[in-house]
Amino acid sequence: MNKPTIKNLGELKKSKYISLNLKDELRKNLIHNLQNNVNAFEGILGYEDTVIPAIERAILSGHNINLLGLRGQAKTRIARQMVNLLDEWIPYIETSELNEDPMKPITSYSKDLIEKMGDKTPIEWMHRGERYVEKLATPDVSIADLIGDIDPIKASNLKISFSNEAAIHYGLIPRSNRCIFVINELPDLQPRIQVALFNILQEGDVQIRGFKLRLNLDIQFVFTANPEDYTNRGSIITPLKDRIGSQILTHYPKSLEIAKSVTLQEAKLSDFQKQNIAVPELMRTIIENIAFKARESEYVDHKSGVSARMSITAYESLVSAVERRMLINNESKGMARVSDLAAIVPAITGKVEMVYEGEQEGPYKVAVSLIIQSIKQVFVDMFPSVVKMRKKDKEASNDMFLEVSDWFANGNSIDIMLNMSEKAFAKKINEIEGLQTVIKSLKATPINPSEVLIFKEFILHGLSSVSKLSRKEVETGYAFSDLFSSMLSGEG
Repeated sequence: MNKPTIKNLGELKKSKYISLNLKDELRKNLIHNLQNNVNAFEGILGYEDTVIPAIERAILSGHNINLLGLRGQAKTRIARQMVNLLDEWIPYIETSELNEDPMKPITSYSKDLIEKMGDKTPIEWMHRGERYVEKLATPDVSIADLIGDIDPIKASNLKISFSNEAAIHYGLIPRSNRCIFVINELPDLQPRIQVALFNILQEGDVQIRGFKLRLNLDIQFVFTANPEDYTNRGSIITPLKDRIGSQILTHYPKSLEIAKSVTLQEAKLSDFQKQNIAVPELMRTIIENIAFKARESEYVDHKSGVSARMSITAYESLVSAVERRMLINNESKGMARVSDLAAIVPAITGKVEMVYEGEQEGPYKVAVSLIIQSIKQVFVDMFPSVVKMRKKDKEASNDMFLEVSDWFANGNSIDIMLNMSEKAFAKKINEIEGLQTVIKSLKATPINPSEVLIFKEFILHGLSSVSKLSRKEVETGYAFSDLFSSMLSGEG
């Protein structure tokens, strides 16, 4: 829809424009969407049966909303997408500071202007994209920032006294009239500032330096916050919580499949990376499983949470590791390997907060441990019988890894370097006897022929994760050898 051409109040009246307050506008458009199966929250995955229905119920109820959840749970993104439920264009008094509805002026200035100019009062049109205001709550936010204050310079320029209402400089909240106003990290707002929100939420009264103005502000408030037991910097005071209509709990993806979809959707890859670098489903599963393992880890602070951004940045780092190797070897195509997971350690160490034991262990060791745990989990899921095998069963006929174990037990070893070319990588992996036999046993897991080498490498890392092979980290890659021989030599 193009911007309407109506330019004054008289034309607006003749157009039979119906003025709605913001919450009614959101409600009207949501009802239309629900009746026509239109999703206003595109790209918000995993919340279809939990968070999104709760938000829709809150909007139908005309509630202000508090989204409560750990970091990286799409709280701000949800708030931003509420803009999709607004009318595309709305009229406002052209010279109004507060986006006032021409049909319902709220300031003395606009009321006087309409009384003076009547139907010739000029109006403008605001697109819904302009009707979103966001403020990060920090301890230095003042009442003047949010509500307003007397502006001496304005009073001087207008040659008016401070007692004149025109001397007021309105803050962010009044200027967000008829908009969605979001305060992120609400507990960080000082209690005395939170108190200033009471009447705005409930009655619409605003007090600025002795002025008591009855501004019937039309605002949809959305707050975001971490759980109070984690936010040591402050909390949401009880009277404010009481005035927020709906508090909605967010959560992390509940399944690996949803988590993988989120990561693939959000990862920022270049066109070259998308077209020339393949990431097998196996690698995507391992990466996503790292976040699940981190959320269970004894070394990670569970109250802090593990953001979905960790998996996203890990995926981006993995792809970039492949691209770097391609550039070094002058290759045009590349595929992510299990050994490339060494490149994602920086994406993990910066995204998890440790408890005391984790700090003692060290971020690097914790990150490596999480990667190994993830590989082990995926390996055991793929080969459940491996956990039942014992060293004394090594000669058992049902040990599908016997040929591989024997190859290493006969004194063979291999080094897989991170920057190894595709040709050299294939040659090294194919030297190992028995891996193809294991691959053939995976009848329940069809393997793309182009990914066979990656699965063979995965078997090596998997066997080392369950202590059936020795994996030694070297400066530029990994060295695999027989576990027993490594222990005798002191390298295991």
